[in-house]
Amino acid sequence: MAMSRNEIIQKLVEVMAMTMPDTNLDLANLREDMTLVGDLGLSSVGVLYNVIAIEEFFNIRFDDIGFADLKTVGEVVDYIEKKINV
Repeated sequence: MAMSRNEIIQKLVEVMAMTMPDTNLDLANLREDMTLVGDLGLSSVGVLYNVIAIEEFFNIRFDDIGFADLKTVGEVVDYIEKKINV
């Protein structure tokens, strides 16, 4: 199912809201230049939870890249976009 970049970001906001329920961040204002660790404050466990949720939500697998190789929200969106729009 093809999705626009904007739709992917909106779904990513939903995923992160589920995996980061205690965050003080306004996820509705998620920007592509935000870093996963620095700006979003994800720990290694938080990254793992997000990987699992993203894989399930978008029905993809991070099989040819490590999620730790992705540093920004934009890089995650690029990867998701590539995987679902093949």
